Amino acid sequence: MSKQYKAYSVTMGKAKCAVDLGDGSERGEYVNQDYILHKLGRPHRSISLMYCYYPLDEQWPARISEAMKDADVSFQWDYPYDDYFTYKGGLNGDTEAEPFNYMRDVRRHGQDVTLTLTVDPNVTDDHLIAIAKDLRPYGRLLLRINHEATGNWFSFTKRTSYQGVADFYVRFHKIIKEYAPNVSTILCIGGIEDPNATEIIMEKEFSEAVKVTDIWSVDKYMALHWGWPYDVATKDLEPKSFKRDTVENTYDLTKKSYNRFKEINGGVRKPMVMSEFNADGDVTGAYDQAVMVKEFCEKLKADPEDWFSAFTFYQFRDRGRLGLEIEDPNYPDCGIEQPVMQTYKEIIHDDFFKPSMTRGTEVTFPVKLRWGGAEDAEGIEVPIHFEKNPHFCEVTFDNDLNLMMEINGKWFYKSPNAKTIDLMSAFFEKPLDSECDLTLRIFAPPATGMNDTMLEDGLYNSYTKIDKLPEIRVEFEPVEK
Repeated sequence: MSKQYKAYSVTMGKAKCAVDLGDGSERGEYVNQDYILHKLGRPHRSISLMYCYYPLDEQWPARISEAMKDADVSFQWDYPYDDYFTYKGGLNGDTEAEPFNYMRDVRRHGQDVTLTLTVDPNVTDDHLIAIAKDLRPYGRLLLRINHEATGNWFSFTKRTSYQGVADFYVRFHKIIKEYAPNVSTILCIGGIEDPNATEIIMEKEFSEAVKVTDIWSVDKYMALHWGWPYDVATKDLEPKSFKRDTVENTYDLTKKSYNRFKEINGGVRKPMVMSEFNADGDVTGAYDQAVMVKEFCEKLKADPEDWFSAFTFYQFRDRGRLGLEIEDPNYPDCGIEQPVMQTYKEIIHDDFFKPSMTRGTEVTFPVKLRWGGAEDAEGIEVPIHFEKNPHFCEVTFDNDLNLMMEINGKWFYKSPNAKTIDLMSAFFEKPLDSECDLTLRIFAPPATGMNDTMLEDGLYNSYTKIDKLPEIRVEFEPVEK
């Protein structure tokens, strides 16, 4: 006879500092969320996808490095438009193509989407309205518009003045708020880049953008080889196409940027994030890369001031040395794990970087679960007593629900087609050394990866009814000895 378990409501909320992850860019292809979940053992708050939109160009919608593969290029951004994968939506676009297929994959796996989108500032409002409408079904999406906007490498900075770039940001933000209020905008600019500076880079031009945006951001690489892949970072390389900073200086400049943003905004705070964060192994080597990432996160944990909301590690798999994995040059679908992978796993499994979990009252079935996003979801949790480390631990469903589950600190995905999920890998790295009580938590992100926007609150929430608990099998001995 199956054991009867009690279930309680549980609310997932914000972490003290959230962790997001870059997945695909000019330096690497998208890696599916099942693989990433297996490697890292937990979902992220958000997955960052990087795309561009230059529909007025003759090469569009081809990826520019493929359309001009024979061009004489000596720098990553020397093409007519940015060498990201192209956003296939927009005016007269296709929302079944990229990046929407990946956005759905991300959300099915219990994560929000951060869409980084570089856009030609000369497009008319009807293009921006079409993009806003594209994004409406994707819940609490984060939109990073024309990032690193005070730099000079992206194509959008060459098509107008910096005041024009800033004005475009404000224009696009207002359209987003009108047509897709579920989307939060991220302003990513240089911030304060000199310890003696009292103003952010191009403060006059970008002050209005600082005030209207939802989230402030800077990109900070503690080390970076920007000449990749056209040269090799060596000690005697001239002209120098790389840099290395200290962890302390990187941290301090980020915090100074936040404080200045707040001053520009009349003393009113907004979330502060680092949308790209890493130390480039091209400069530091593999070992120092891991050391610097850990040191930065230790500074975050030790800081008594509550000022920083999240960072995005750039990125999961990279053709250079900016990834948790390096892409295998012999087989691009295969990644070669770097030392920073284990360091990063330890960081994201630290309570400081994990979402909060709050138990509620006992529930009776059927139960309606609500998914607002990775920082606001209502699920169920089941206390399970373990006599010792198990030999078998699995759950079996007789329905087609789309679920995310966690036990002993490790997360598992159940697709609508899956029936039995083996939870034993939660005990391989963290075996139990004595009798204890653990909790199985279950949440229900949208099975399609999209919200039903016809619901009254469908822009922000999706709902799933669960009729009963799965069959839970826990055994503490082999079937036969």
